Amino acid sequence: MLSLLGATVLTTMMTAGCTTARTQAGGTPSEMPTPTPTAACPLVEGVELPPECAPYDPEKSMAQNDRYRERMDITEEARLAAEQAIADVRPALEALRTSGTLSTDAVVDVFADAGLLHAQTIGDARAVAYGVAAPFGGCIFGEVSADVLTIEAGGFIMDGGCLPAQ
Repeated sequence: MLSLLGATVLTTMMTAGCTTARTQAGGTPSEMPTPTPTAACPLVEGVELPPECAPYDPEKSMAQNDRYRERMDITEEARLAAEQAIADVRPALEALRTSGTLSTDAVVDVFADAGLLHAQTIGDARAVAYGVAAPFGGCIFGEVSADVLTIEAGGFIMDGGCLPAQ
């Protein structure tokens, strides 16, 4: 008899806790608050999204996704120093472009010979993209191939370094 009484008390306590929680949350299940959105859905003009969707703008999301490639600003002093370094390496890069011996190592050597160390390169004998830290901050970056030489000064990219990851 005592164990039947204990089981009844235990069942009553467990049930009472569940009932109290439901009542505190708003009463019957139909009166419970609606669930929060469970899926992200792109905004499409003229289309109403279901209530379980959290809307987002896919164009804005893509623009933010590429933000890591944007360059930071540099000071005027850093820009002038970088432009001087560009003037120093341009003839060697131009000679490399027309020599037929283009390689990532050859581009790194051009910058090292000018005192600009730790150049980053991506490419092969057809084209080499490069980036190297400029003397007073910022970067010198561009591309050299048999057809073209581009060389610019600017800040580091948002995720660090002079050349974006590929």
